[in-house]
Amino acid sequence: MQEKIKKIASWIFITILISFVVGSISAFFLEALNFVTQERENNFYWVILLPLGGLAIGLTYYYLSKGVEGGNNRLITEMDRPKKYLHWKMAPLVLFGTIVTHLFGGSAGREGTAVQMGGAIADQAQILFKWTRFHRKRLLRMGVSAGFGAVFGTPIAGAVFAFEFARDRKYSITTILLAILSSYLAHFICTGLWSVGHTQYSITIIPDFSFINAVWTIFVGVLFGLAALLFSWSKIGFTKLFNFIPFPYLRPFIGGIVIVIVVLLLGSTKYLGLGIPTISDSFLNLQTNYDFVIKLLLTAFTLGAGFKGGEATPLFFIGATLGNILIWFVPLPMSLLAGLGFISVFGAATNTPIACMFMGIELFGIEGATYYTLACASAFIISGRNSVYATQQPLLDKFSFKILLKKDREK
Repeated sequence: MQEKIKKIASWIFITILISFVVGSISAFFLEALNFVTQERENNFYWVILLPLGGLAIGLTYYYLSKGVEGGNNRLITEMDRPKKYLHWKMAPLVLFGTIVTHLFGGSAGREGTAVQMGGAIADQAQILFKWTRFHRKRLLRMGVSAGFGAVFGTPIAGAVFAFEFARDRKYSITTILLAILSSYLAHFICTGLWSVGHTQYSITIIPDFSFINAVWTIFVGVLFGLAALLFSWSKIGFTKLFNFIPFPYLRPFIGGIVIVIVVLLLGSTKYLGLGIPTISDSFLNLQTNYDFVIKLLLTAFTLGAGFKGGEATPLFFIGATLGNILIWFVPLPMSLLAGLGFISVFGAATNTPIACMFMGIELFGIEGATYYTLACASAFIISGRNSVYATQQPLLDKFSFKILLKKDREK
């Protein structure tokens, strides 16, 4: 009995420790992103220097990233079948790379940074508590849920994301509870202790649920799933393209040159960085028809070139702006369409529809839960066995038109 109490107390202490460190670093990360974004918006010369920022990231990872290569893909591999612990330097490297990416104007997100920092920090628990090396799956899920919950202010979605992200098929009640606790505590540390807030979004009108509204919701979900599919294919394509460059550290440098040229041709910095102002405006005012296309291609290109960050917030941008313009022919409120796109495109691209359904509830309110569920589910199904994470694809047990056609040909 005493041994059991001691083990429970140890896990509670580890959870508090992980949550405090991840929540604190997430708070610093969010404040740093706000600072460099404002600095870039006020001084356009940072954008012109993007190739040099890319070179700095390329050289840093080329010489210092041994043992932590792969980012989210490495994290998913370890969460699925733990073999080699995540070196602590994964956290500062991805933090540095993401801040530099955003300072100079790369179109990237922050979820990748959040979960990598969380996973790397949580994996260090085995240094203090040797016996936890037999529980790495649990530690990594605690770290990922803490990072996601703290950075996005959605602790329930953060906990669910940690399991969907790694495509878990077996669940431990203890691991689930500790992941939820880690996510909530990290969120509290970030917002409560360090007073770092999150952007507020609002769906102003939730229409009564009806059969016709359900049909329209499924329809827009299909469109969101296709957008996610296009993003995944684009990212894979650009990554393969840049792999033709034999020197890895030159990939973001060359990519940066191309991005600067594109920005100059567009005459706008609207599509750089996180794009939060445009996301917020998508809930209120009609956007340009091609916003989601430019953001999709620019983000896929940025990440394919080797810049750091994540896909989440650009996918929010893509989904919200696409949903916004669907008001032209879909008889649902603009803010609802933007909100559905916000969560559905990300859920389909990362194969985390349940987490994104909960994200909708946490961000927009429970009143639209039925709409969130239908949109996320239909987007998830239509996106097939595709993912923005290469190592997640083999783990998918999911319907795919490509697999279906292949089986037909074999017959």
